[in-house]
Amino acid sequence: MDEILPPIRYIVPGIFAEGLTLFGGKPKLGKSWFLLGTAIAVAMGGYALGTIEVEQGDVLYLALEDNKRRLQKRLGQLLPTTACKIPVRFPERLHYDLNCRRLDDGGLDDIRAWIESRPDPRLVIVDVLNKVRPAMKGNEGIYDYDVRSLEGLQGLAAEFGIAIVVIHHTRKAEAEDPFDCLSGSTGLTGTADTTLVLARDSQGTTLYGRGRDIEEIESALSFDRSNGAWTMLGAAADVRRSDERNLILDALRQSPEPMSPKDIMLSAGIENRNALDVMLFRMASAGEIEKMRRGLYGLSGVHNPCKNGKIVRSRDRYGEGDAE
Repeated sequence: MDEILPPIRYIVPGIFAEGLTLFGGKPKLGKSWFLLGTAIAVAMGGYALGTIEVEQGDVLYLALEDNKRRLQKRLGQLLPTTACKIPVRFPERLHYDLNCRRLDDGGLDDIRAWIESRPDPRLVIVDVLNKVRPAMKGNEGIYDYDVRSLEGLQGLAAEFGIAIVVIHHTRKAEAEDPFDCLSGSTGLTGTADTTLVLARDSQGTTLYGRGRDIEEIESALSFDRSNGAWTMLGAAADVRRSDERNLILDALRQSPEPMSPKDIMLSAGIENRNALDVMLFRMASAGEIEKMRRGLYGLSGVHNPCKNGKIVRSRDRYGEGDAE
């Protein structure tokens, strides 16, 4: 208890801490873009995911599913450029390799050698796990195999106080908990210090995260296909709430008369009636919309109740209009 221990080292604050991170998601979702952009940010110093300031350091990116042409193209899109599309500068502290031996056949030693050769190693990215994990033994259970696949990397990250991020795919089957979608057993998530899952649904793309040294993550992201950059938008609940508010307002703007919650659901494409009722109550309380009689809603100052419980269209928007 008297020993003075250094604080946790964060490579990307709130997302990547020292230790082993398992980064999952379905194929073609943009995991490689996400991590290559992060690698560039750390190697050059600056901001990761658009808004998160990072400290500069040495990065090793093992692009084991890419070739030079594809990697060059992606770097050309991600690197900051001048008005003439010429890179401002190159990330000299970003190192890459398109090949890596399996971890139990020299791969772990190769990664260790790179770490020991750099003045300030901070981040190693393995894209993807299946390219380097050991071959499964004949009498080995899936849990033991998954633990053995990651324990060497986990120990290496702890020894040097760096972040090692390993990309892994999720299953096709859906699950209520995004972390249950990862291929393999709980041996993978149990061995990793942090588990991140990139998932997309009808509401957008969300990054989920759980770990020993980070707060639980559920953040909304956006992807710009023109430059390959991911941007962190904020807590998913807040962003989705804002998106739903805009959908409701758009539905009311397009309607010539007040709308019932059922009509709003159909027009705005909102599926959860309970969530909609809560949102309508909050928006009415905040003065964003008005609640009419008989459970009808309209934009503030546009649909107005009149005498005898009737509702008329306001003149400033609809002209004279007839009483309804």
